[in-house]
Amino acid sequence: SSGINAEWPLRPGTKGTGSFGKRHNKSHTLCIRCGKSSYHIQKKRCSQCAYPAAKCRSFNWSVKGKRRKTTGTGRMKNLKIVQRRFRNGFQTGVAKPNKKATSS
Repeated sequence: SSGINAEWPLRPGTKGTGSFGKRHNKSHTLCIRCGKSSYHIQKKRCSQCAYPAAKCRSFNWSVKGKRRKTTGTGRMKNLKIVQRRFRNGFQTGVAKPNKKATSS
């Protein structure tokens, strides 16, 4: 034996360089609810938000995770209108009566 390991090119690698060349299949794709690449194609379930479950995935042991996804971190398309209407007392389309005309 000349000191060269003849088995080296035939031996399969375990977790290093040889294994990285085999990674070309995607198990996760984009989720339509949270937008992250966490929707498992075979399981048909998002690992980030638990879609298609009705309630979004959140746990009390992850305070930072809840803070990132809570109300106020997104657009709040409807809720910002409700907050403005609340400050004005949920006015209807009718004008308020004039105070000077009613007192005299």
